[in-house]
Order: sequence, then structure tokens, then C-alpha cells
Amino acid sequence: MLEQLGAHVTAVRRPAELAVVDGLVIPGGESTVIDRLARITGLREPLREAIADGLPVLGTCAGLILLAERLRDGGPGQETFGGMDVTVRRNAFGRQTESFETDLVVPALEGPGADGAPVRAAFIRAPLIEEIGPAAELLASLPDGRAVASRQGRVMGLAFHPESTGETRFHELFLRVVREG
Repeated sequence: MLEQLGAHVTAVRRPAELAVVDGLVIPGGESTVIDRLARITGLREPLREAIADGLPVLGTCAGLILLAERLRDGGPGQETFGGMDVTVRRNAFGRQTESFETDLVVPALEGPGADGAPVRAAFIRAPLIEEIGPAAELLASLPDGRAVASRQGRVMGLAFHPESTGETRFHELFLRVVREG
């Protein structure tokens, strides 16, 4: 998705690779595995420091889990990288068979140049933002009011997969933040 939007993309698996990027996407997947691999490769602490120092980050699904300051229902010994003053519940919607798609209204995407159309969001074994602290802001919620997207400064976390539905506006917003330096 980022390449389609004109960004140069590189994989980040080691601290040296992290040191040369202008922004980072932490994708969906298994948050416990991402946490474990970050520890094994020595990426965990440099990543925590980069986020604290203002590196623009977009986290989707597992990425949201890892950006939360507080985690509920984490795996044994699981830790997060932090960066957002939110409490996230892992796998809040249940098993794979409970995955779903829905439309969301996202006011932050309705600014200049945005078409204001609802976001089609795919929730796949998705987390849920249960609490948003004063340092973070709500970006989107489900029709029943449960929070599913938040940002804090240059860090944005989504409980869903916009790339699965072809939704580009969150990635466009992320790239604007990266370009602003």
C-alpha cells in the first residue's frame, strides 16, 4: 500500500535498519511473536526509544496492541513497545470465525482533500481499545461506541486492517506525518 502511494519501503528487522527509516508501520500478525522477535533481534529497546523520540508509527491490529501503554489478555510475558496512552484488549472480538467488516466514520479523514466517505474496515481477530488516556485521542469507533482507532502525536493505532479493503486514507495520513518530519 505504501509503495502504491509513492513511498520507499524497506523491511525493519534489526536496530541498524530502524535507524535509517523516517517512519514505521507495525503490521498485523501475532503480537506475541512480534514482541518475542523484537527481543531476540535486539530491536525492542531501540524501537521503544525511537517511538518515544517521535518516530512516526502506524500500527494495525497487532501493531495497535504493541503501541499500547497498557495491555489486557496479553500472552505470557508479553510486553508492548508503548507510545499511545491507551489500554488495548487483545483478540477482543473472539476467534477467526468472528472476524467481520463494517463501515466507520472517521472525522480525521474528512479534512481538506478527503472525500468524507465511510471507511470500510476489516476486523480479523482484532483488538479493541478499552480506554483512551488524556494524552491520546479517539479517531474512530464502532457504531456501538467501542473505540477502534486512536492517535497520539505521531503515533496512530488501528484495530482493523485498512489494506484488506483497499482503504488508503490512513496510510496517506501516516505519510503526511512522515513528510512533515
